[in-house]
Amino acid sequence: HRGFQTEWWYFTGNLKTRDNKNFGYQFTIFRSQLKPVKSESRAFFSSNAIYMGHFTISDIEKKKFYFFEKFARENPANAFVTNLPFHLNLDGWEVFENDDDFSKLENFRLKAQKENIELDLNMKILKPFVLQGDNGLSRKSQGKGNASYYYSATRIASSGNIVINGEEYSVSGLSWMDREWSTSALSDEQKGWDWFSLHLSNGYDIMFYNLRLVSGKRDPLSKGVIVFKDGSSRSLDSEDVFIEVTDTWESKRGGVYPCSWILKIPGEGISLEIKPSLKNQELDFFIRYWEGSVFFNGFIKNEKIKGRGYVELTGYDSDEKK
Repeated sequence: HRGFQTEWWYFTGNLKTRDNKNFGYQFTIFRSQLKPVKSESRAFFSSNAIYMGHFTISDIEKKKFYFFEKFARENPANAFVTNLPFHLNLDGWEVFENDDDFSKLENFRLKAQKENIELDLNMKILKPFVLQGDNGLSRKSQGKGNASYYYSATRIASSGNIVINGEEYSVSGLSWMDREWSTSALSDEQKGWDWFSLHLSNGYDIMFYNLRLVSGKRDPLSKGVIVFKDGSSRSLDSEDVFIEVTDTWESKRGGVYPCSWILKIPGEGISLEIKPSLKNQELDFFIRYWEGSVFFNGFIKNEKIKGRGYVELTGYDSDEKK
C-alpha cells in the first residue's frame, strides 16, 4: 500500500512435536516507505522503502529464546512483495502462496533461516479473515489519522520443520496472522500496548490490544474480537475486557514487563489465567519489546478451557542498563 508510511505482515504460532516438545515462533516483515512519492532515479539504491524483519524461536523445553533481525532496501532481487501470486521476500525470509488458485489466499508457505536456526512451515487458513475495528479501520487514538487498516487470519493450521543447531524437529500446531498498514497510529499521550492473541481449545480465538496511556490508564480505544468456532465473530470494546497483571519480569537491559495475567470477558463468561512459556522472550534490538509464547487455563461459563497464544508488550523498555 504505497500511499501509507508503514505496513507489516505478522505471524506468530505455537508448535509441538509428536512427543510434545513445544516451540513458539514469530515471523514479521515491516515495509517502511521513506517518502510519499518515489523519485524517478533508476539507480538500484534509489528505493523508496526499507524492509525490516524479525524472526524468533522459543525452545520451551530447553528454555532458550533465539531472536534475529534483518534489513534491506526494497529491490526486485531480495526485498519485495507481489500480490498475484502473493510473495513476500526479505533476503530469503519469505511467505508465498502454495496454491494453484491465486484469487484467494488459503494455502501458503513460510520460511526463515538465520545462523543455525531454521523454520519451514506449510500453512492453511481455517477460518475467514476478520476485519478488525470498524469494518477494517482500527482507530488507535483521538488524533486525526491515528489509525490503521487491520485484518487477521486468526486460526492457521501449520506443519513443517524447525532446525536448531543441527537438530531437526517435525512440528505442527496453530498460527495467527495480523496484517496492518498505516501512516500514524499512537499519540503523545500513549505509552505502548499489550496485545493478546489466544487459541482456545474449544475452537474460539481471542484478540485484544490494551492501549496504555502515559498516565498508566487504559485508553478507551482499546479493542479486540472473539472469533467463534464457526468463523462468526463479535467485536470487543475496552469495557468488555478486564486484565489483571499477576507477575512481572525484569530485563537485564532495563525495564519491567508484565508476564502473567488474568483476562476476563464477563459478557461471554470467560476467565483465563495466562502465563508465559518462557519469561525472557524480549527482542533486544534498537527498539526493544517483548513478544512471546504463552499458555493458559480457565473457564468459559462452567466449562474448563485451555490453550496457547502469543503476547506482545511495547513501551516497557528502559535505557537504564542493569
